[in-house]
Amino acid sequence: MLLGLVNICLLITLLLLAYLAYLFWTDPARGLRETTHRLEKLPTVMADRYTAFAALAVGIFFFADLKMTAFFFAVCAFLGLADGVIYARAGHPHLKHTLSGVLAMVASAISLYALFTNGDAV
Repeated sequence: MLLGLVNICLLITLLLLAYLAYLFWTDPARGLRETTHRLEKLPTVMADRYTAFAALAVGIFFFADLKMTAFFFAVCAFLGLADGVIYARAGHPHLKHTLSGVLAMVASAISLYALFTNGDAV
C-alpha cells in the first residue's frame, strides 16, 4: 500500500517536471511565467540548485549504491553537456560546462563498470 503511494508521488513529480521541462525547452518565457521564476533571481535559484545536487551527492555517497551513483553521474553529464551546447550555440565560452559533462560521463562509466564487475576490476 505505502509503496504504491510512493510510486504515485513519484509519477506525479515526474509528470510535473516533464511538463515544466517541455515548457522551458519550447517556450522559455512561458516556462518562467508558469513557474513564477524571475530572471533577476536566477543566480540565487542556481545556488539552491547546486546545493540540492551537492546534497544528493552526499546521500548517494553514504548510501553507496552503484546504480544510483551511475545514474547521478549520467544526470550530471546531461546537465553539463546540455549547458555546454546552449552556450556554444550562443557563441559563449562553454568549455567548463562541456568538460564537466564529459567528466561526469566518465564517472558514470566507471560506476557502471564497478557495478557490473562487483567492484573487483582493476
